[in-house]
Formats: sequence, structure tokens, C-alpha cells
Amino acid sequence: MKCLKLLVLLPILLNACRPSSTEVGELPNRPNILFAISDDQSFAHTSFAGAGFVNTPAFDQIAKNGVYFRNCLSGSPGCAPSRSAIVTGRYHWQNEQSGQHASGWLKKYVPFVDLLTANGYYTGYTGKGVGPFKYGEIDSLREENAAGKAYSSIRYQEGTEEDERFGKFINAINYAANFEDFLSRREVGKPFFFWYGATEPHRAYQEGIGLERGKKLEDVEVPAFFPDVATIRSDLLDYAVEIEWFDLHLQRMLEHLESIGELENTVVIVTSDNGMPFPRAKANGYEYGIHVPFAVSFPKAFPPGRQVDDLISFVDLAPTILELTGTSSEGMLPISGKSFMDVLTSEQEGLVDASRQYAFNGRERHSSSRYRNLGYPQRMIRDGRYLLTWNQRPARWPAGAPQRLDPEGDGALLPMYGLDENGIHHSEWAFTDVDACPAKSYLVEHSDNDSIRYYFDLAYAKRPEFEFFDIQNDPACLNNLSGNPEYRETERRLKEALVAKLKATGDPRAVGPNTEIFDTYTRYSPIRDFPEPDWYIKN
Repeated sequence: MKCLKLLVLLPILLNACRPSSTEVGELPNRPNILFAISDDQSFAHTSFAGAGFVNTPAFDQIAKNGVYFRNCLSGSPGCAPSRSAIVTGRYHWQNEQSGQHASGWLKKYVPFVDLLTANGYYTGYTGKGVGPFKYGEIDSLREENAAGKAYSSIRYQEGTEEDERFGKFINAINYAANFEDFLSRREVGKPFFFWYGATEPHRAYQEGIGLERGKKLEDVEVPAFFPDVATIRSDLLDYAVEIEWFDLHLQRMLEHLESIGELENTVVIVTSDNGMPFPRAKANGYEYGIHVPFAVSFPKAFPPGRQVDDLISFVDLAPTILELTGTSSEGMLPISGKSFMDVLTSEQEGLVDASRQYAFNGRERHSSSRYRNLGYPQRMIRDGRYLLTWNQRPARWPAGAPQRLDPEGDGALLPMYGLDENGIHHSEWAFTDVDACPAKSYLVEHSDNDSIRYYFDLAYAKRPEFEFFDIQNDPACLNNLSGNPEYRETERRLKEALVAKLKATGDPRAVGPNTEIFDTYTRYSPIRDFPEPDWYIKN
């Protein structure tokens, strides 16, 4: 039935149902795909979603001319596992080290990009591809980035008139120019898949650049897990500036496609890999860590101007793109996601596919932030209203250990919370699963203030095994309903569905045989040393 529906609604894909890559020459009208992914942006932070302190005209254009998904969950609240889920169509816990931050990408985890290439698509990426992962040098590891061939050689030169970057920490890669270069090398008539991976709004930011560019503190909507103070507001303005840089280059790509007559035949997908790089957001199993912006535009085949409530996850992207391009999944490991082509081609708004009852998410090791490089394993399940977060090792510190061994001392401990004798916070000394930023330091430096201690504990204190939130009324995930008799049946339903999914997808945390295997994979990024905690000795 699905193929018949495509024949009616997607006449341009009539020939794309043929699996053979040898017939590519007969398929000149298969759609191009521009996949744009920012680095660390929460669902609420587009002007289309109503954020008054950020301006995203390109994203808004895609959302208005396409389908806007109100409920898209990333693959993880961290970049590498989330991107792994995109290209494999599998949950990160199914991908061994190829689903873990800063580990190695094994050859057997074939990304859908390879299959598009084999099926006649011209493929490439600019900026940040599928990473951070180790590629090459080891026989078992893939040589090329899982996003394909890199097109990132055109760069801004600091100090020149052409250097238009908004802040000094913005990537020097000229994303839009590299996209044009990619297209200029394409064989005439050949469809393309291009991965535009900005490194913005990932930290670091030029502090105060938001105010410097004319933004106003009073325009910021401060998430309820932060105190409403000028430091936090200014940090959020700096974050907004970097979102706007990502959006600016997307706008230029759209304009270039239009100028060469290719926009009409290009599916544009825009999202982010995980939530905002702030305490209690990125690297956390809460709404602001896993819920991301998502919009798809292809007006000639996807009825435009629709907002849908269907739950989708990043594991659903690979099967959708394969179906859209008429590409077989043969050669990939079994895909766990489900194509949402039916949602895209529908004329409905709201809930289109009622079978999409749940979306799932998880995390393991993020940065090197605990004794023996241990992670903070979490698994999450989300329906249309509720979010259940399972903190599987609640004795560990969720944001990283509060005290580090001095890398230049003989086993000496650095100060607790990373506060020096002058009360100044040093981000690299504690809670290192949180990116260094003014918001992080503010919470630590003011933690002796009773009114701020509440927010400090939200960000850094240990958490119970289960957290359960009504995200419709509590998107900041502050009121833990786990154990509340009023919600007992709903919590039970979500727990059972989560465990069933973990078992069905072979999550080692649920089925073994080695439930701790994720903490054993080699990490190729720098390692920090932490003291052995009491809980580790006792357990």
C-alpha cells in the first residue's frame, strides 16, 4: 500500500522503486536531499517555535513550506551517539563502540550514505559529519567519515575583509561556499545528498557577543531550571547568535539551489543533534536535552504548511531517506527505525500515524568525567505527554564528578566543585559533562546562596533511579512524578514499554551478557583522572 501511495503522491519517484543502481541514468528526477544539522540546539529555540531572542528565517521557511514536527527526539542527548542513530537507523546501544562518544567507527556499521552513493547519488558533507569518532589507522575501523566525502576546504581567513563571522569562536569553514563547490563538481542531472553539519551553536562562544550584536536581555525566555539573572540571559543571547550563523548558511544554500533551478526538486531536512549546551540540557535525559527542532520541506510532494504531533526519532531518518530515494537497505545492519513517509505525504495535521506511540532515547559515556572514564547510563521513553527517564547508575554523578585529580600534581585533589581559593570556578576541574560556560560557572560560584542552590542541585546533584514528567505542563522537567499514586498506571505502562524495547533491540544494559560493556570501549579523546569514589569501593 505504501508503494501505491507513493505512485499517486510522488510521481517524480515513479522509477525510484527499482532497486538496481545500474538503472540510475533512467531516474533523472529523483529528489535531491539537503540535510542540515546544527550542533546543540533545543526544540524551543527557533523563531518559528516562538523564541523571541533568536531569528531563524531559513528554518522558518522550511517549516512554513513543509512539515514541522512538534515531537522529534534525537538519538541521544550527545552528538556522536545521536549522529550514529541517524546514519544507521539503529539505537546507539545497538552499535557497540560506533554508538559511543569519541570511540571507533567499525566498518560493519554501514551508513545509508554509502547506499545512496552506490545507487547513483552524488554525496558529501561539510563541517561536522558523523562524529566525534575515530576513523582509520586500525584495520577494523572505517576510513571515511560516515557522512561521506568532506567538502570543507573553503575557509574564512581571520583578519580579512571577507571574514564575516559573528564571533571569534565560530568555525572558519564557509559552509555555504563549500556546498556550492560540492554542487559545481556534480555530474549534470545526477541527484545529490548533502550533509550540512555546522559546529554551531556548540561551545565555545565569544562572551557578550549577543549584546554586542544588539540583542536584548529582556527578550530572553529563561528556562525554568535556571535562575533568571543577567549572566544566564546573556549566555543565552550568545547561544542565539550561533544558531543564527547556522541558519544564515542554510539560507544561502537555499538561495543557491533556487538560483540554479534545483530547489523545487530538493527535499530539505533541518534539525539538531541534541539539546542546548547548558547545564541540565545537553547530556541529560530531559526535554531540553533530547527534544530537537525538526522540519522537512518538499512542496511538490509533501503537502506544505502542516504541523504534526507524531513522535519520530532519529532512527527513523535512515528508512525514510532510503524509501524516498528508492534505495534498498541491503548491506546495512538491521534497521530499528520506521519510515515516516506516510506522515510527510499526508494532508493531515496533528496526529497522523497513531501507531507511533513512543519514541526512545539514551546515553552512555559523554566526556571523560568520572573515575575510570565511567559514563552515566540513561534510557528514556517519551509519548505525546509524558517522559520517563531511567538513570541506570544513580550512584554516579550525572554531570560528572565534583572533584578532579590535579593533572600536574602527584595525585593531589583539585578543590571541590572546581572553586579556587578566590571563589572562581574552573570548568575543567569539576562537572565536566557540562560544557564550560558562564551559566555553569554562575551556578557553582553562587551555590552557597539558598535561592541559587536549588538550581545548582538541579544541574549537578545525584538523581533518583527513575524520573517521570508531564512535559505538557512541565517542559523544564522539574516535578518528578515517579511514585506518585495518581500517575502509577501511566508510569508502569512507560516502564514496561521501555524495557520491552530495550530487550527487543538487544541493549546490553537490559539483556547482557556484559551489562557494563559501554564503559570498556576505547576513548580516543583526552582522559581526565578522578579519585575513586566511596560508592565504587562499596559496590
